[in-house]
Amino acid sequence: MKGFVFHGPGQSAWEEVPDPAVKEPTDAIVRVGAVTICGTDLHILKGDVPEVRPGTVLGHEAVGEIVEVGTDVRTVRPGDRVLVSCISACGRCGYCREGAYGQCRGGGGWILGHLIDGTQAEYVRVPFADLSVHALPGAVESKDAVLLADIFPTAYEVGVLNGRVRPGDTVAVVGAGPIGLAAIATAHLFAPERIVAVDIAAPRLEAAKRLGADAVADAREDPEQLIADLTDGLGADVVVEAVGVPESFELCTRMVRPGGHVANIGVHGKPATLHLEDLWIKNVTITTGLVDTSSTPTLLRMATAGRLPTEQLVTHTFPLEHMEEAYDVFARAADTGALKVVLGGPSHEEVAVRAA
Repeated sequence: MKGFVFHGPGQSAWEEVPDPAVKEPTDAIVRVGAVTICGTDLHILKGDVPEVRPGTVLGHEAVGEIVEVGTDVRTVRPGDRVLVSCISACGRCGYCREGAYGQCRGGGGWILGHLIDGTQAEYVRVPFADLSVHALPGAVESKDAVLLADIFPTAYEVGVLNGRVRPGDTVAVVGAGPIGLAAIATAHLFAPERIVAVDIAAPRLEAAKRLGADAVADAREDPEQLIADLTDGLGADVVVEAVGVPESFELCTRMVRPGGHVANIGVHGKPATLHLEDLWIKNVTITTGLVDTSSTPTLLRMATAGRLPTEQLVTHTFPLEHMEEAYDVFARAADTGALKVVLGGPSHEEVAVRAA
């Protein structure tokens, strides 16, 4: 089969790789039907995630069909259409028992496309399948469902829930990429008074308006003043950092009100300065976190009911074998207008050949 392989910073290729096989009785092999590219994948390609070893197939988001399962798998079987979660959960360790799957100490957590081969391939081995894949109803299209593998649970859990968005809040979302847009969409579930989106790309700010932002600001044109004007100088109740660069994090800490929350989602590859000389007196809560995906079943029910605007985030689609082109389009989002790119998988005929 073929997969998209990381060969070191700035080096990658769509190339032949070994077919995955069941290694543990809790494994499942999934034929990839739809896969997408995450901003974290771009961080890996830049060398910001040194744990990823050269030779690793990237990707941690997919929808596909179960083609083989280990002897201990009970919740899915060959032929089932499933969502592959970005987080794998052993289900036994202390963190998993608390629903904190992202911190799994039993061999799970964020491992796909990070510590083991990931989903940007024709087939993928998924460990701990009973907790790491979710059966999909036929009503949810693959290009919509794949957004529930990472960006929607990440935005909802690490941004909205960690930020403790409440009715009547002023919420500022810094970064109107896919994660930021999903944060805007899910923040609406808690009836804030207003949501302000901050970015440097006009197309992304327009997308933020479509997804429910009440106001937008160019990050280069003093968004702090806009927040001050909207809140009588107090600051935003919740500020969500969805970029992952020092400048955006520090902007967030300047925009938050006393007693407010800064919820950092962005993956940071460089140190950011924490200005405690200003923040110590403000009672500000700063949270970080890796998604647990414990909210995925809830979000999946909402998507099935048409309550999540997943379709608005997919701007480009490609055949799976056009992975390198898709990466180029996604990496040049300021020029291409890309939000989420979705790639398709192998044909059913290829599945039949493999099964035989």
